[in-house]
Amino acid sequence: MLKHTLSVLVEDEAGVLTRIAGLFARRGFNIESLAVGPAEKEGISRITMVVPGDDRTIEQLTKQLYKLINVLKVQDVTQVPCVERELMLIKVNATTSARGEVIQVAQVFRARVVDMSEDTVTLEVVGDPGKMVAIVQMLSKFGVREIARTGKITLMRDSGVNTEYLKLVETVSGQS
Repeated sequence: MLKHTLSVLVEDEAGVLTRIAGLFARRGFNIESLAVGPAEKEGISRITMVVPGDDRTIEQLTKQLYKLINVLKVQDVTQVPCVERELMLIKVNATTSARGEVIQVAQVFRARVVDMSEDTVTLEVVGDPGKMVAIVQMLSKFGVREIARTGKITLMRDSGVNTEYLKLVETVSGQS
């Protein structure tokens, strides 16, 4: 089932997020990722959520969201060129002998060391969701102790450039 990214603008008032979460719960839908914060206008918040479902289901959810008080705009940005980012803190086992290798992996992924102890290193990673999966995979051999991740945030690209398309073009031309 496809995961859809919804960008929802709401009035910044108490209970809005509760009403939205309640709507999803009543319909039996899981929200896989959720990020909420102030938008460009004072008194408006942007909620970015990742929800599994087919196009028809997401269309129904969108209609239901518009029925809620305080919901101003709902966009399914799944197929739209967007900039997507997440923040992750990851604490990894790093004995003296492994610490150098952990830091090398961090450098490859442009992660920052934000804490270090005798036996752990904590990294801050910012990037698209694929980057998060990849660095966790690379660091898992050391032993991941803890992970804290924000939900995905996204804004549409005014340039219209679809970086996912560009990645495909680079992959295909690299194989020829």
